[in-house]
Amino acid sequence: MPASPQRYLITGGAGFIGSHLAEALLAAGHQVAALDDLSTGRLANIAHLLAHPRFAFTQGSVLEPGPLESLIPEGGVVVHLAAAVGVKLVVERPVHALKTNVLGAERILECAERRGVKRLLLASSSEVYGKGARIPFAEDDDVLIGPTNRARWGYAASKMLDEFLALAYFQERKLPVVVTRFFNTVGPRQTGAYGMVVPRFVRSALRGEPIEVYGDGTQSRCFCDVRDVVRAVLGLAEHPQAPGQVFNIGSMEEISIRALAEEIAKLAGSKSSVRLIPYSQAYAPGFEDMTRRVPDISRIGALLSWKPERNLAQILHDVIEYEKAAGV
Repeated sequence: MPASPQRYLITGGAGFIGSHLAEALLAAGHQVAALDDLSTGRLANIAHLLAHPRFAFTQGSVLEPGPLESLIPEGGVVVHLAAAVGVKLVVERPVHALKTNVLGAERILECAERRGVKRLLLASSSEVYGKGARIPFAEDDDVLIGPTNRARWGYAASKMLDEFLALAYFQERKLPVVVTRFFNTVGPRQTGAYGMVVPRFVRSALRGEPIEVYGDGTQSRCFCDVRDVVRAVLGLAEHPQAPGQVFNIGSMEEISIRALAEEIAKLAGSKSSVRLIPYSQAYAPGFEDMTRRVPDISRIGALLSWKPERNLAQILHDVIEYEKAAGV
């Protein structure tokens, strides 16, 4: 048990990252409330936690006038993960994505201020770096995004606005806010339904189906294990110097998406071929993507001595074994 157990609220608590975070908090002796509308989260992710005496789940949205404020623990900690996730969802349902991100962040900040929380961690995304070409991306870099008539960049703008609003609450209202920018978090329980590349590739490989790579496959990403991400979040929730700052959380182990598909097929013992699908067919005409996405993690490293412990091979092995056990 920790020296001083805290009360936590996780919005998006039945989601991929939220469920892993809830597990870690309970293991550390904290009390956890989870709020999720189950639009992308799943009860199956937290089924093993529902009977835990220090865990409570409420189905609902941060946009609804219902339970949010009563769930925020006075003097406790809030981790705001609830958001529209995945490029596919953003392109297909831009109104939902923008309203969920912007209005959800506004409401959580307002309620957290009224409840006098000890700490609020607001999850942002590497998407805010847009089409920036300076690699690796550092938290204070200038950003460049595409035209305003492309839903793809609306998502980036919505997360930027979330960050601006959170930091404004810190500066003007003294709300102890920390902004976390996640870079391609992966691991067991992640769904491929909204374009998440690793579970989608793994499921295709295990079924012996062609692995569909969008674009020409030369675009590269860095994948970080969800347990490493949770470890970073826990550290930022407790460190006295974290509020008012923005932190990249991710791995610097870079791989092209085509090479990722080939590696997954090899590790899964699959004969699946790689099939290239044009962006216009996968998403929408005129779709643009980042060429590279690599984080500078020196800031969180300096504060917490944090760096990822699991490499890509270990991550892929875990996801493959999880999907096999799930009967894919």
